[in-house]
Amino acid sequence: MIHYHADTDLLAVAAEWADPTRWPVALRFDSVQRWYARLATGVDHEVWALSWLPGQGTDLHDHGGSAGAFRVVAGALTEETVSGGRLRPRLLPAGSGRRFGSRHVHVVTNRGATPAVSVHVYRPALRRMTRYELVDGRLRAAEVAEAGRSW
Repeated sequence: MIHYHADTDLLAVAAEWADPTRWPVALRFDSVQRWYARLATGVDHEVWALSWLPGQGTDLHDHGGSAGAFRVVAGALTEETVSGGRLRPRLLPAGSGRRFGSRHVHVVTNRGATPAVSVHVYRPALRRMTRYELVDGRLRAAEVAEAGRSW
């Protein structure tokens, strides 16, 4: 277990975990679904690794009240956030990252032609995630996923 101060920048923590050769698990790619593994937990946070083959992505979701950050380690990811009732894309190439607050809702997808890898840090640790639908420009909760049952 690694201890960070409560004010530690989560994007900096993600950068510390950006080398897959130092992970406690081997990086994998899964053709059926995105692969993910928890790399570390701390008193107030957790660190996850995700791999994304071309076309793989998330649903529109939040992080159950957790703030966080993610860093693209390899490839590129597209993050879409809701603005003005529409999804607005932002390309994040390898080496870039994104911080987000506890009410952040987004979709993340590998729209590229090569695999992508990312590191995600959440404070506090994820306990639930809500999946949404965007209907007539408004978010509508579709499902609440719980840690230990859904992932």
